[in-house]
Amino acid sequence: MSDKKILIAVPCMNQVPAEFAYSLANMQKIDQCATLFKIGTLVYVARDELAKAALACGADYIFWLDSDMEFSPDILKRMMQTYEETDADILTGLYFRRVEPYTPTLFEHLNLDDDNVEWADFTHIDNKPFEVEGCGFGCVLMKTEIFPEVQNEFGAMFTPLKGMGEDLAFCWRARKLGYKIICDPRITLGHIGYHIVTKDFFLSYQERSKNEKDD
Repeated sequence: MSDKKILIAVPCMNQVPAEFAYSLANMQKIDQCATLFKIGTLVYVARDELAKAALACGADYIFWLDSDMEFSPDILKRMMQTYEETDADILTGLYFRRVEPYTPTLFEHLNLDDDNVEWADFTHIDNKPFEVEGCGFGCVLMKTEIFPEVQNEFGAMFTPLKGMGEDLAFCWRARKLGYKIICDPRITLGHIGYHIVTKDFFLSYQERSKNEKDD
């Protein structure tokens, strides 16, 4: 594990699922990093304030976790390992939408000029890190030094853009500055909804959908 200072940042409403609290507690047994919750209904405001808090406390890295995630205790250790082994500037784990069609929260194209925002259409997910243009921020590790560069260039960090929520808006800005976004599909999380959407759940759903079309 790196000796750099890491802040775990969690934007959330006033309650979190028990599965998330259990996952976070077990992770903290391995990696005892400072954790900061920001409660609010406007997630982009919460993210802005968490980013500024990370800079203010001198954190080298920020580890974003959404409060509807379920994950393994060693997730931060594995995220840091991949971050150090690849040329990622922004690193995401693999998780899936919690509603149909349960696709990965990854994006192949983000183009503000023609309002072109496309979900990544994965029929097969390789078992090695790969680059994407955008990702959800449910599980993201990045250096805090990126924040002031994005702020100085665009006057905003997480303020939404046309056709993009706060996470994709940040990805679009960061990529304009040359930062690379990498997904490590070996690091998987469950997305807590009516079902807890995991990789196995998604593959099973994909197979059922294919069989229904064939019938």
